[in-house]
Amino acid sequence: MNGDDQTGGMTAAAARRLEFAIIGLGVLALVMIFQPFSITLFAVGSVLVIVAGLVNNLLPLARPGVRVRSVVKTAMIIALIFCIVLLVAIYAAHLYGVFFLKPPDPDTLMGRVQLRATPWYLHGFTWTVAAVAAVLAGLLTLQSRRAPEEGNGE
Repeated sequence: MNGDDQTGGMTAAAARRLEFAIIGLGVLALVMIFQPFSITLFAVGSVLVIVAGLVNNLLPLARPGVRVRSVVKTAMIIALIFCIVLLVAIYAAHLYGVFFLKPPDPDTLMGRVQLRATPWYLHGFTWTVAAVAAVLAGLLTLQSRRAPEEGNGE
């Protein structure tokens, strides 16, 4: 175990804290969903369930000797994949509307409202997700270029 400190790996206590934090996040999310007091807590819990599900992918890395850098890199890869899947899902929903739904009728109030709506590719959320994906991809590229310089520790 003394070699873990020299190679930069997590100690047994740090690995246990990471594991408890990951599991605790999932439990907190479930408590927030099933509480009967506030719809806001339910909404936050719903988001936390998704986050906890993604963070659960880090559980195999919560063991002594694993470098914190590996955990962070894996978390970045998971976040990048999630952003890409989210963008593909938004585009797939758009294509579903294009191919399977009737176009809005400009002679009705609802049709005029739909025609004036901001296109999906101009929404701030879409651009934010795309920017996060680009930043994560850039950080992962920089990290992989610097890794060989540090030696063959992994």
